[in-house]
Amino acid sequence: MTTLSDPPRESFRLSMLVNDTRYRSYTFQFIALVCVAALFAYLGSNLVANLRAAGLNISYDFLGDPSGYDINQTLIDYTSQSSHLRASIAGLLNTLLVSILACITATIIGVAAGVLRLSNNWLVSKLMAVYVEMFRNVPVLIWIIIIFTIMTAVAPAPSAFRGDDPDASMLFGMFAFTNRGVYIPKPLFEPLGWVVLGVFLISIVGAILYRRYATKVLYDEGRLLPTTWPTVAIVLVPAILAYFILGRPIALEIPELGGFNFSGGITLLGSLIALWFALAIYTGAFIAENVRAGIQSVSRGQTEAAAALGLRPRRIMNLVVLPQALRVIVPPLISHYLNITKNSSLAIAVGYMDLTGTLGGITLNQTGRAIETILLLMLFYLLISLSISAIMNVYNNAVRLKER
Repeated sequence: MTTLSDPPRESFRLSMLVNDTRYRSYTFQFIALVCVAALFAYLGSNLVANLRAAGLNISYDFLGDPSGYDINQTLIDYTSQSSHLRASIAGLLNTLLVSILACITATIIGVAAGVLRLSNNWLVSKLMAVYVEMFRNVPVLIWIIIIFTIMTAVAPAPSAFRGDDPDASMLFGMFAFTNRGVYIPKPLFEPLGWVVLGVFLISIVGAILYRRYATKVLYDEGRLLPTTWPTVAIVLVPAILAYFILGRPIALEIPELGGFNFSGGITLLGSLIALWFALAIYTGAFIAENVRAGIQSVSRGQTEAAAALGLRPRRIMNLVVLPQALRVIVPPLISHYLNITKNSSLAIAVGYMDLTGTLGGITLNQTGRAIETILLLMLFYLLISLSISAIMNVYNNAVRLKER
């Protein structure tokens, strides 16, 4: 009887880096990495040499100088005497604000349009098809300008709210829609008001945990627990009780017309709203197609089996189809979120002062530091994009198909 044994391990030789398939790919990757590093080193040394020949150097001392310009809408305290660094931070926050608002709105619009496009109602499905084709095939810059033009041309001026014009009256006595923007109430928090806000946030977490529990009971025991009214009750009741028990520690500052404009409250400039809705509606058309493709990727037998068990169409969509379709929807959704962030740099077209308008626009022109500002601009957008990708990839790993 003979026995088989593994052949003796061959000693490593340099020729194996090219001839052996186990090492060849690493060799080519290393060579490519060295070439890329050499290219960047050459470009960097060439840049430094040219700046030195022109009597210039790379310096970020200008960030501490007064900016000398105003920003029409900021989330932090800012004046024209603030530094260029603070102006850049204000622009960065404005970019994040419009990007987050557009991502949330585009997701809602895209999911709704994608589901309705598969509706059995001919009129609804065709309307959604027209929406997708119309918005997807027209550049987003044109939609930004169209929405901004409509707002400034159709909405009344703030001075019109002085008269008896029924078209220029505040909605519910608290909201004013003008050609300069939208004015909404501003919450004013007393010390105990933050307790109410904390209760509200904890209630949201509790509602999410309850819905997960209801889903687990449905899958494990087959019992269908109500989710709509318990979710609303969990979110609202504790916060409302805390609000009245603590003596109404949250008040509203209502916008009031003074002079030629409104004062008080929160101002949403027309440029912000135009950019927000244009990005949301434009990107929502792409998301709708991803949602439609994801739903159609789920076997029809899944829907028929769920219907045979007595589930209603809405629950079939929420519990059977969409959870499986997410594996197809989420990966391209990440790219759409990144596109929203990058397309927000078109804000300068309607005068919204985002990161590109402040750091890459006025600061660059005033200081003449093109290299420094462009490098900072690239770094900020890179960090935002990597953060979005990291967060969405965590969610993508949570919803992907788990192998046994």
